[in-house]
Amino acid sequence: TDAESSATPVAARPPASRPAPATPAEPWTVRDASDLFQVDGWGQGFFAVNDKGRVVVRPDRTPGREVDLYEVVAGLEERGIQPPVLLAFNDLLATRINDIHQAFGNAIKENSYQGRYHAVYPIKANQQFHLVNQVMQSGQPFDVGLEAGSKPELLAVLGLTADGRDRLIICNGFKEERYIRHVMLATKLGRTIIPVIENTRELDLILEQAEAYGVRPRIGVRVNLGVRGAGRWRHSSGSKAKFGLTIPSVLQVVDKLRQRDMFDCLQLVHCHMGSQIHDIRVVTSGVTELARLYVELIRLGAGLKYIDIGGGLGIDYDGSQTNYEFSTNYTLSEYAGNVVYRIMATCDDAGVPHPHIVTEGGRAMVSHHSVLVFNVVGAHRLDDYKLPTSLENGVAKRTDVPRPLEDLLEAYRNVSQARMLECYHDASQAREEALTLFKFGHLTLEDRAMVDRLFWATCLKMHHILRDMEAVPEELEKLEYRLSDTYFVNLSIFQSLPDIWAIDQVFPILPIHRLDEEPTREGTLADLTCDSDGKIDHFVDRQAVRRTLRLHELRDGEPYYLAAFLVGAYQETLGDLHNLFGDTNVVHVKMDEQWGWSIEQVVEGDTVKEVLGYLQYDVNQLYQAIRHDCERSVRAGRMTIAESRTMLSAYEGGLSGYTYLE
Repeated sequence: TDAESSATPVAARPPASRPAPATPAEPWTVRDASDLFQVDGWGQGFFAVNDKGRVVVRPDRTPGREVDLYEVVAGLEERGIQPPVLLAFNDLLATRINDIHQAFGNAIKENSYQGRYHAVYPIKANQQFHLVNQVMQSGQPFDVGLEAGSKPELLAVLGLTADGRDRLIICNGFKEERYIRHVMLATKLGRTIIPVIENTRELDLILEQAEAYGVRPRIGVRVNLGVRGAGRWRHSSGSKAKFGLTIPSVLQVVDKLRQRDMFDCLQLVHCHMGSQIHDIRVVTSGVTELARLYVELIRLGAGLKYIDIGGGLGIDYDGSQTNYEFSTNYTLSEYAGNVVYRIMATCDDAGVPHPHIVTEGGRAMVSHHSVLVFNVVGAHRLDDYKLPTSLENGVAKRTDVPRPLEDLLEAYRNVSQARMLECYHDASQAREEALTLFKFGHLTLEDRAMVDRLFWATCLKMHHILRDMEAVPEELEKLEYRLSDTYFVNLSIFQSLPDIWAIDQVFPILPIHRLDEEPTREGTLADLTCDSDGKIDHFVDRQAVRRTLRLHELRDGEPYYLAAFLVGAYQETLGDLHNLFGDTNVVHVKMDEQWGWSIEQVVEGDTVKEVLGYLQYDVNQLYQAIRHDCERSVRAGRMTIAESRTMLSAYEGGLSGYTYLE
C-alpha cells in the first residue's frame, strides 16, 4: 500500500569514511572534541564539554548550571563507590517530562484542540523503583500516568498510584482472570484504570469480572494498523504484530458490548506503531489511520474519550536528525504538532469531538537521564609490531630465511602509494603460506612470530600512507579497523548495555575528561566477560556508524574514564548475569546550588554473594567447603595456619565485594 511504501525503512548506513587528517597548524580545542563526538547533536543541550575538557551535565540546559562528570566520579571513589557506576540525574528527568508536556501543550494551543494530553510512562522501559517513583514525582503537575504490561507490573503500579487517583493507568499485555480481577477491584478503589483488549478472549474475562464485582469498567481496544512501522522494531506493528485486534475482531467487540448494553464503556482506542520510530511519515500515517478508526467507532455509538498512540517517540542517538534507525528526522515539537493536527483534522472533517491524546513514550522520557561511567583497565596495541631497523637487517642477513618470510620482508620494504595493493596482496599470501608451514612443522616458533611481526608492520606502514590518500582501495578500507587498539573496560556489556550485543544499538560513547587534548588513538572496547561478543565496535559518527572510537593514550598510574549516554531506557532491566557480573552501582545525583552537585540516593551494586544467591548457590556451604579444604592443607603441611586464615579472610571478603574490578 501507499502507507507501507512510505514507511519502508532505510537501509543501515555504511561504515564511516576516514576523517580527514587534522591540520597541524590548527591547535586542538574543546570545540573540536564536541564536534568529533557529536555532543551538541545527541546531547540536546543536556550535555556539553567545558573549558577543562570534561563532559558536563546541564539538567535544565542552562550553561553554567552544570555537573562535571569527572568531579562526580572522583568524589564517588573517595566515598568508596567505584566504577562502573550508573549516574541518574533526576533534575534532567524532570526537564524531559516537562519538555514532552510543553510540546503537546503548545500544539494543542496553536491548533485550538479541544481535548487534553496525557503522558503515560510504560514501566517496562525501566522498572527500577527509584526511577518510577521519580517519574511520579516529576510528573505530578501533569498527572503523568503509568502503563503496566504484565501482572507483576500492574501490582507495582497499583501500589505506586495509591495517592494519585487521577493518574491514568493503561493495562496492556496478556491478561488472565486474576489480572482482570485486580483491574476491577482497582476500579472500585476509584482508579482511572483502562484494561486494553489484546484478543477477544480478554473481553469475556472483563465482562465476567465486571458482572461479579458490579463494575462498569472503562475498556480500551488495541488495533493492528495497516501502516507498518519503521526501524529495528518495524515488525512489531502491522498485520503480523504480536498484540492487537484486526478490524473484524474489533467489530466483534462492538457487537458483544452492545449486547450487554456496555458500548459506552469502550473509552479508549489504542495502537502500536513500533519503538524508536525514526521517520515522521510513519507517525503521520499511523495517527491518521487510528483517528479514522476513532471516528468510525464514534459513529457506531462508542463512548470513546481517548486515543492512545502508544510508544514509538524516538530519540536521536547519533545527533544527525536523519531518517536513520538510530536517529529521528523530526523534533519533539514536530512530533507533537503532527499528532495533534492529524487527529484534529480527522475529527473536524467528521464532525466528532476531539479525544484526549495519550502517548506511552518511555524511551523518550527516560533515556537521557542516565549516564554509565566505566574505567579503562588496559589496552592492546598493534604498534608493538613496528619493526626496528636492527630486526629488519637481522632477518635480511640470514641465509636460512624461509621463502614466506623473505616475501614478507620484500613486501614490507616495497610499500608505497603506487604499489599499495600489490604489497598488501603479497604480504597476505606470504602470511597464509607461513601459517601452513607452521601447521605442518616446517616453521619454527621464532619464525612464526617474525611472520606476524612483519605482516602487521607492513599493514601499519600502509596505514600511515592511506591517511594522506584521497581515494582508498576498497580492499584496504577495513585496514583501520584491523589495526585499531583494543581498550579493555571495567564493564559487562551483557549486564549494562545489552542492546549493543542484542541488536547492534549505537549509544554515544566518549571520554569524560582529557577532551582538551586531541585523542590520537583509534580503538574498540572489550568488556570483562570471556565472551567474544562482549565488545563495542559501532560508534556514533557525523554521517554513519564508525567501527572505531577516537581515544587518548593511556598514562601509567592515571585513570581513564569513558561514559555511555542515553542509556536510561531498557538497559538496566534487560541485563543478564553473564560471567556472574551483577548490577552496577547506581547513584542519583542532584543539582546543588551551593556545592554544584550532591548525592541524593545510592543503590549499591550486586555483591558476589548476592549474585551467587540469585542462582541458588548456598554461600555458607561454599565457605564451609573452603574452610575444610584449608584444614586439610594445614594438616598435610601444604599451608600454615596463618596462610589458611588469610585464605579464608580473602574468600569471605571476595564474597562481600563488588562483582567488577576493584
